[in-house]
Amino acid sequence: MTSSPWWRGAVIYQIYPRSFMDTDGDGVGDLPGIVARLDHVASLGVDAIWVAPFFRSPMHDFGYDIADYRDVDPLFGTLVDFDALLEKAHALGIRVMIDQVLSHTSSEHPWFRESRGSRDNPKADWYVWADARPDGTPPNNWMSLFGGVAWKWEPRRGQYYLHNFLSSQPDLNFHNPEVRAAALDNVRFWLERGVDGLRLDAINFCFHDRRLRDNPPKPAELRVGRGFSPDNPYAFQYHHHNNTQPENIGFLEELRTLMDRYADAAALGEISSEDSLATTAEYTRAGRLHMGYSFELLTDDFSAAHIRGTVERLEAAMREGWPCWAISNHDVQRAVTRWGGAEAGDDFARQMVALVCSLRGSVCLYQGEELGLPEADVPFEALQDPYGIAFWPSFKGRDGSRTPMPWNGDAGAGFTAGRPWLPIPAAHRARSVAKQEEDPASVLNAVRRFLRWRGAHPALVEGGIRFLDAPEPLLAFVRDHGADTVLVAFNLSSAAIEWPLPADLSARTLDDHGLLSGRTEAGVLRIPGRGVFFGRLE
Repeated sequence: MTSSPWWRGAVIYQIYPRSFMDTDGDGVGDLPGIVARLDHVASLGVDAIWVAPFFRSPMHDFGYDIADYRDVDPLFGTLVDFDALLEKAHALGIRVMIDQVLSHTSSEHPWFRESRGSRDNPKADWYVWADARPDGTPPNNWMSLFGGVAWKWEPRRGQYYLHNFLSSQPDLNFHNPEVRAAALDNVRFWLERGVDGLRLDAINFCFHDRRLRDNPPKPAELRVGRGFSPDNPYAFQYHHHNNTQPENIGFLEELRTLMDRYADAAALGEISSEDSLATTAEYTRAGRLHMGYSFELLTDDFSAAHIRGTVERLEAAMREGWPCWAISNHDVQRAVTRWGGAEAGDDFARQMVALVCSLRGSVCLYQGEELGLPEADVPFEALQDPYGIAFWPSFKGRDGSRTPMPWNGDAGAGFTAGRPWLPIPAAHRARSVAKQEEDPASVLNAVRRFLRWRGAHPALVEGGIRFLDAPEPLLAFVRDHGADTVLVAFNLSSAAIEWPLPADLSARTLDDHGLLSGRTEAGVLRIPGRGVFFGRLE
């Protein structure tokens, strides 16, 4: 009997290197810091880590603007340090996935420096260049996600270049086969070094419409995006032409062909399009990406209807691929605050981890989720994120989810002996790893217990999913894998609820998961506020 690939149903722990652990006292986390804290990660029972960018970069977008794809930025360490990270992770039984940012580079990358110099140099067509309109304005109406026009004038060429993000992040021209080959060569470098997988940033942004057609306007009532606010002009249009082009499919198939040469290597794509669920299903068909995730559960809607509807729409579209789910990451407000508000407590934090880990698919847990960290309130004068600085105060940016990990309750939270690059709130230090280690009932110990328990139930790791009709605020579904069939229910409110089970269902309560548990009595399911129910169907 063949076993399933490691990534299928895996729990992947996202590490944001700047904020994980600082070993040299400069206030910024580094690769040796990750190595030093890998035992903590292993104690959670996760299958893999995803390490956000640590490559050479001017850090205008904190590493997502890459100046050298094959080297470690001195801020984070060296290639030797990365090799040490790989070695220790593998010794602990943890796979290592790294970010790859393929659609754009830093404006300081040697490719761009050459490309911008003239219209006839060897790299002249490696980026998206276009002539001005007769009146000198940009070639079309495309907008940058970080605010403003997506084109910047380059006087050395007398042309505009495209940037879907910051103006210091010029977009590569993936219509050029040399660019595609170079991108794959960079991926090969890390696969040869021994990484187990890639998290592909903004993977649907690689190609643009060759004809540079204008994007159509979007009605005001539909200007609700994922990762951008309604006051951002990026929300004012449908993004039909600046990303998610048909040519991208061919490149994904080239990428998969490369990855299939390396045993067990897996690709996880981040996808944000006008219909992200449909694109995720398309991008994860056979011969393309192994997994995909979108932003649908990274929004503000915390209703059972939204969660069910999101999963069911993806299930209906995804006939071949494998989903991955996340409710927090480095780009959005932490879920405890976003979904639970100021009154969210430890029971809510425990429930959130259990919920995302009970859906069909793999899971990304963001550092600090195992501690139940709320969003940090970073004052304007301490902001580092250019996105937040540009849209303050209606949108405070991403720094509130990026503050350093609290390892203990000291002033530097055990993260640094220096001044941390972002302030560490007292509320986070009070939830430190050291403090929660001492409390058997802490969120940290509950997450450890639940992930171990989940791993013993094939239905929760690899099984199918079928939702049951239940009233708000109850989310109920069945997970099944062979003979293992589990009824799962979450009470998304703080008040106890009762639900008459469907007549054809009889479930024996499964305990030992460490969460507030419901019970069945005379065909009625009773669940406390922020409680859960897991039961084996009979």
